Amino acid sequence: MNLRYEVVDVFTSRPLRGNPVAVVLDAQDLSSETMQAIARWTNLSETTFVLPPTDTQADYRLRIFTPRSELPFAGHPTLGSAHAVLKNGHIAPLDPGRLIQQCDVGLVEVTIDERDGGRELSFSLPSAKIETLSPDDVIELERIVGCRVDALHAPATVDVGPVWVIAHLPDVATVLDLRPDLTALAAFERRTGVTGLTVFGRHEQGDLTIEVRTFAPSCGVDEDPVCGSGNGSVAAYQWAQRILPPDGCEYLATQGRRVGRDGQVKVRLDGQGHVWIGGACVSCVEGVLAV
Repeated sequence: MNLRYEVVDVFTSRPLRGNPVAVVLDAQDLSSETMQAIARWTNLSETTFVLPPTDTQADYRLRIFTPRSELPFAGHPTLGSAHAVLKNGHIAPLDPGRLIQQCDVGLVEVTIDERDGGRELSFSLPSAKIETLSPDDVIELERIVGCRVDALHAPATVDVGPVWVIAHLPDVATVLDLRPDLTALAAFERRTGVTGLTVFGRHEQGDLTIEVRTFAPSCGVDEDPVCGSGNGSVAAYQWAQRILPPDGCEYLATQGRRVGRDGQVKVRLDGQGHVWIGGACVSCVEGVLAV
């Protein structure tokens, strides 16, 4: 079986600087076991499979796999898959200017912004469920990351499909210098049932510009170069903690410098705390996958 296949770099307009996702088109004849085998083989943080929708409101259905497991939703795979679908003329959107993706968390809206000869995509973050981490778990987390976290704004789990522990660190230098104990973090993730850990700190040049890092060793991803759902969870966490303006805002998050990338994530919140995550995408590999 030969299937159309792309590797899309997400949150960058420059190849090899963002977070790649492998996108397999016309995947309706693949079993779940074959999808997981392909995801193990690509060995990227996520591999996606585009399928016909079963919901009449959706343009397509997406299944998302890490090398070890399936995810109900993920951010950069959503944008990269939408880019591949549009680029290949795979579907004609039911509503011009947006796509509706069906996945295990439900329907996810992706807006299409064509400007200056380029295309920028943004997804609407699924509703976040936020719970403050217990004091004992905070102590364990500080042991794992090797530094203190913000005591005023306590770490929390943010469930948007994947479940991220979000921790605010003192500054960008602390974020970039972080060397978490990945074995201990994987055990923490399995014990608490979370996907991974996302940390952030503020850049000095702008109160609303942050540096982000994401780790998910229990999923086979020691460090995710640029994480859409992680950045969305950071935004939802900041809104819940009243760190961000109550009437909404826009800011830029940067991620990936510690792994040789330069991801740029555009974050927007409205006055109700609804989060949109956007950025550029570029195809780096196009071809046929033989299965």
